[in-house]
Amino acid sequence: MNLQKILHKLQSLQAYFLGLSPRWKMALACSAGTLAGLVLFLIHISNFFSYLSDSPNTCMNCHIMGPQYATWYHSSHRERASCVDCHVPHDNIFQTYAFKAMDGLRHASIFTIRGEEQAITIKSAGVNAVQKNCKRCHAESFRNFAFMANNTFNADHGKGRLCWDCHRETPHGKVRSLSSSPYSKVPTTKSMVPDWMNELMKKEK
Repeated sequence: MNLQKILHKLQSLQAYFLGLSPRWKMALACSAGTLAGLVLFLIHISNFFSYLSDSPNTCMNCHIMGPQYATWYHSSHRERASCVDCHVPHDNIFQTYAFKAMDGLRHASIFTIRGEEQAITIKSAGVNAVQKNCKRCHAESFRNFAFMANNTFNADHGKGRLCWDCHRETPHGKVRSLSSSPYSKVPTTKSMVPDWMNELMKKEK
């Protein structure tokens, strides 16, 4: 479909809208306004723009990530790597943001319908990303003959060992249960209720 056809369709829609009765125009305008308001509300309540950053606090938008944040915060990786340094591919910027979008949508959907597992486990796409990032940051170690002898490189192809097969507590420890939060000092999620609404509710009481 070329630009001329698109413009023609837009003009047709405009003519159709202008030909409607005032009542229908008002109904459509109200519907569009309601839809736009819902979209803006969802953007606000989900902290949408925080997902464009690399801040580890973004992962705390879902409170079930408390144990993961706390164990990372108390690990040596905190000084060198944030969540996205390990859990997102860094081959190119397009792949990075595509992965963040797909993984973020999956996480948000699961959290919204409360479908999370009791024991949080990394999925296959995440396994590949983390393993590659271990190699990216620890390139010197991977040149060691002992690593090659242990068949570590073939972990990318479903063989050999993953880094955390040996380094089991790096950096999240062994706790995987949502009912256990070691090192429980984690940032609290800011309330999404605007200040003016809080003030209004206080006055009503």
